Amino acid sequence: MKTTDAAVLDEPKIHEPTPDAVVEPAIEGRPRPTAVGVKDAKIYIDGKFYSEADAKISVFDHGLLYGDGIFEGIRFYNGRVFRLGEHLDRLWDSARSICLEVPMTKQAMTEALLEAIRKNNLRDGYVRLIVTRGIGNLGLNPTQCKWPSVIIIVAAITLYHDNLYRKGLTIVTCATRRCSPGALNPAVKSLNYLNNVMARLEANLADADEALMLNDQGYVAECTADNIFVIKRGQIVTPPVTAGALRGITRSVAFEIAEELGFKTLKADITRHEIYAADECFLTGTAAEIIPVVKADGRMIGNGKPGPITTRIIARFRQMTRDTGTPIYG
Repeated sequence: MKTTDAAVLDEPKIHEPTPDAVVEPAIEGRPRPTAVGVKDAKIYIDGKFYSEADAKISVFDHGLLYGDGIFEGIRFYNGRVFRLGEHLDRLWDSARSICLEVPMTKQAMTEALLEAIRKNNLRDGYVRLIVTRGIGNLGLNPTQCKWPSVIIIVAAITLYHDNLYRKGLTIVTCATRRCSPGALNPAVKSLNYLNNVMARLEANLADADEALMLNDQGYVAECTADNIFVIKRGQIVTPPVTAGALRGITRSVAFEIAEELGFKTLKADITRHEIYAADECFLTGTAAEIIPVVKADGRMIGNGKPGPITTRIIARFRQMTRDTGTPIYG
């Protein structure tokens, strides 16, 4: 890995540490010479690699004009891409849902993604894989866009400060509701993320680390960039996709780990009450990985510290990311 700089995807509130806490410099305080935190970054656009300064798309691309496109966030650890097949399957599902033809095969996409990582000389990091509708005119009609565009960005990232993984997050319920499947189905990882951005703004204004999003029926859907889990009397529960939750890759991994460790799991509608009364709570997401939640809407969850089941799941997840995945080199 040729860089020590990390591009921070988010900027959560960093809580004041307790007297016995280990204080580390905030990642966002380090100098960042490039947007992706990679020196001399190489970005893939439609079959060619460009420097960060030269990586450009047309102002007529409908991904820019209308958010008409899809994406995946993918992590790689220790020279292996974690759950690459599942991410590509979800990308193709999103494309099919919005009638967008990905202009390459899954095998060709895999090779392009692995080569993008190799070009940036990283063993640990994050990939943003984007497929836009492509260049058209200023009209809305997607048939004007003759050729979709594929963009692969490789970054060195940290979503949350290390202290929050040890101490836990604070979340707040936002007024912005999760998009209804009858409007824009949350199962599609669309470039139109304004629903999540508006919720994220509410978290910022409330001085919270994350925002909890409800659906139109008042049930918990997910957070702005993460799935949410609660634990009560040893049972682990998360909202179903029908509630507006994304079918998260890390969400699925958390269920695998829970089963392996012998814990009961359930996908069911939950309200904020289940979060307030939970013994433990945690979030999952590709960028966030698995991170504890210790306070929701001013209520302490459990004893206000990351719980023992959450801690075991995190430990097993970190082991899996070190040892499994699609090899990048050799």
